[in-house]
Amino acid sequence: MPNIVFVTQQGLEKNVWVENGVTVMEAGRDAGLGIEGTCGGCLSCATCHVIVDDDWFVKTGAPDEDETDMLDLAIGLAATSRLGCQIEMTTALDGCTFTIPDDSQ
Repeated sequence: MPNIVFVTQQGLEKNVWVENGVTVMEAGRDAGLGIEGTCGGCLSCATCHVIVDDDWFVKTGAPDEDETDMLDLAIGLAATSRLGCQIEMTTALDGCTFTIPDDSQ
């Protein structure tokens, strides 16, 4: 099972093991880490915004045009911002690190 490393708003690291095919949004939401995923993963909100660690961004891929449009609604954007609902976990992403941005900025 792939492992996701989430960095919380307090700077703490939380490891979450998931099955292949689970999205980063589902993993963070189900682990109670403050990722909402209000739209359920249908790319119509930005409540699953995460920041991909620089070393992993190439492996997750850049957002497509629709995702980029939704990211415009997110707070605390970074060059490696993605929507967690658009990243499905695979063994190739085992150990990938995502920061949960502070949405109160």
